[in-house]
Amino acid sequence: MTAMPAIEFVTIEAADAAAAEAFYAAAFGTGNQVRVRASDEPSTGFRGFTMSLVVSQPATADSLIDSARDAGATVLKPAAKSLWGYGGAVQAPDGTIWTVASSAKKNTGPATRQIDSIVLQLGVAEVAASKKFYADRGLTVAKSYGSRYVEFATGPIALTLNKRSALAKTAGVPPEGTGSHRLVIGSDAGAFTDPDGFAWEAPTA
Repeated sequence: MTAMPAIEFVTIEAADAAAAEAFYAAAFGTGNQVRVRASDEPSTGFRGFTMSLVVSQPATADSLIDSARDAGATVLKPAAKSLWGYGGAVQAPDGTIWTVASSAKKNTGPATRQIDSIVLQLGVAEVAASKKFYADRGLTVAKSYGSRYVEFATGPIALTLNKRSALAKTAGVPPEGTGSHRLVIGSDAGAFTDPDGFAWEAPTA
């Protein structure tokens, strides 16, 4: 049986790679799943993606958002209850937008630093077309809601496709943006660039 392609890590490109590495270590402790490398490629406005940290309860979400703010992040959406649960959004000093969310609305114990899952959310022009593009490359669809949202089963880091405007609204920023995504996706799916310009690369030994 052929193994399903997995996303092993994402690489965030930052003008000051050392500062970005220090931020992620202090803010989230995501380890080797979130890597950083230097880039001076122009990038303005919304970069077309967000990273999401899924946690078990509101107290843990608050802890991660607070540590991100203390490490230099800008709070885009203060943590709050919603129809689907609890969460908020911050923007790292390098420009990457992060959401921290829990499906629970009430705490069941003290806050921890445990991240249950990491989700890469791509904002795309045509969800259906991008879904086909990725399915043709062997990615397995886990959930699909027409032309609005698709989730793929990609192992350590889950992948979702969202309308770009909807993703920007969820993050609390305008949808406009130009230049580099400042993101490279590390996966055994191989090296390619998708219809919206997101770059994938094969992990090196």
